[in-house]
Amino acid sequence: MNKLSNPVTTLVESIFSLKPYRTGIAMSGGGIKGMCHAGVLKALEEVGIKPDIISGVSSGAIVGALYADGYSPDEIAEIFEHIEFRKMTKLQVPAGGLFKNDRFEKYLGSRLRAKTFEELKIPLRIVATNLDRGQSVVFSSGKLLPAIMASSSVPVLFSPRVIDGEHYVDGGVFKNFPVSIIRNDCEKVIGINASPLVADEYKMSVLNVAMRTYHFMFKANILADKELCDFLIEPVDMGNYETFETEKSREIYELGYETTRKMIRERLEETKMSKIN
Repeated sequence: MNKLSNPVTTLVESIFSLKPYRTGIAMSGGGIKGMCHAGVLKALEEVGIKPDIISGVSSGAIVGALYADGYSPDEIAEIFEHIEFRKMTKLQVPAGGLFKNDRFEKYLGSRLRAKTFEELKIPLRIVATNLDRGQSVVFSSGKLLPAIMASSSVPVLFSPRVIDGEHYVDGGVFKNFPVSIIRNDCEKVIGINASPLVADEYKMSVLNVAMRTYHFMFKANILADKELCDFLIEPVDMGNYETFETEKSREIYELGYETTRKMIRERLEETKMSKIN
């Protein structure tokens, strides 16, 4: 009998090929545009989909941490609805970054119930960039808040974060869409890309020019990870928002929600049609 058709062999191979997690969700960076992640999570919950593990970068790490900490998508939207960039940051004499974000760190820290990765209700992996070694680093244990702040410290805008004597900046420098971080451990991966770059007009300012430049760089490093998704959610209208346009957080949340609902409906229709045919 051919080995490949042996039912015992097939059973053994299926057992040993089982992965630790059934469904993983990977969340990209994108500044306030990352609020679309929460909207996507709400739409997925409505059809019974919840992640067994989450990976996140920058704003994706922030939303992912709050969700893994037990906050509902609506609660996450509420937390960020009244945040203003100017009130959460402070211009400083350049010392590694133009702005201090201590106020935001304090605000986020006051909302997080879990202080370590181990206290989270859902396993979480956060990607940051080790500035000293020039490589991506994945945090999945130990103190939670320092890892989040490291992952979201946009170079030049914010000072690098120091963890165990080494400097870290935004994880998006090398890995702005952390699908590969969980791909081998999940049966299925849903990817949410909050940073699709489109050719549109933008406001001329130091902040906007810096962020648009970073987005060009980020776009190049997400292509391979997009191909690894079983289901990719990428709200194209996200290009209409600036990275730190915090007053639009509710709109962005709703955009993520509506985009995902539409995609789910389309997928269901395709499934029905394939059964008919």
